[in-house]
Amino acid sequence: MKRQRLALFTAILFFCLQNVYAQVDTAKKNIADTIKKDLTTAPDTVKHLHSKGWTFIPPAVMLAYGASSFAIEPLRRLDRSIYQQANDHNFVVRSHIEDYFQYAPVVLTYGLNLVGIHGKNTFLDRTLLFVLSEGIASGTAFIVKHASHRLRPNNADYYSFPSGHTTNAFAEAEFMSQELGAKSWVYSAVGYGFATTTGIFRIYHQDHWFSDVVAGAGLGILSTKAAYLIYPYLRNHLTKAGREKERNKDLPNELKKQPKTSSILVPSYRDGNLGLSFSMQL
Repeated sequence: MKRQRLALFTAILFFCLQNVYAQVDTAKKNIADTIKKDLTTAPDTVKHLHSKGWTFIPPAVMLAYGASSFAIEPLRRLDRSIYQQANDHNFVVRSHIEDYFQYAPVVLTYGLNLVGIHGKNTFLDRTLLFVLSEGIASGTAFIVKHASHRLRPNNADYYSFPSGHTTNAFAEAEFMSQELGAKSWVYSAVGYGFATTTGIFRIYHQDHWFSDVVAGAGLGILSTKAAYLIYPYLRNHLTKAGREKERNKDLPNELKKQPKTSSILVPSYRDGNLGLSFSMQL
């Protein structure tokens, strides 16, 4: 009796393990197929930015706040006060780990893509969007740094405004949010968490004033939003289907579904006989 029970238990265990293995193997194949499709395909069109208008206000206000610190003395006093508080109560490590934290959102985005969690764009479009976002953010930050000529808190140089690390970190956080935020708010929170930590560390390491960091955050977010706003117009005009979609995007749905045909009916006269001629273009 015991042998029969042991044999039955062994058979059930074997069946369960075989079923689990089959499911894992299927999952691996599905992930592999999804990754292959993501890396090797590109759709005719990409989605337009669907951010609500009010989402542009906070980063614009942040950027305006940083710029105002050049003219409004109370904001500069606040910069110096925060600098002094950070210097007196410095709790961060000496190593500049923000040099790595700023890249965490984009590394996580591509890492999640590799394990089968994909965003709203394929690898090619996602990468081009990232490059465009970084180009806007880095280019703007570089120009403003040289034009503003603000001395850093540690007196290292005159390229304090805006914070380049913070600009980059928040550009990448918004990139992660754009790609994965629709799947879960957690992805957006994680990306912005790394970006915020980067900005805080830049202040505590005396590399930037508070207003430099605030302006950098606003600039980074706006840069990525601008990339997602501009790119679909550029990308969709590269294909015939994309150009067709752009031309018809404002048409009502019922008109989009109608077949595009044209016809003409004209009177005719030949050999003393009257008639009608009909032609149609499909």
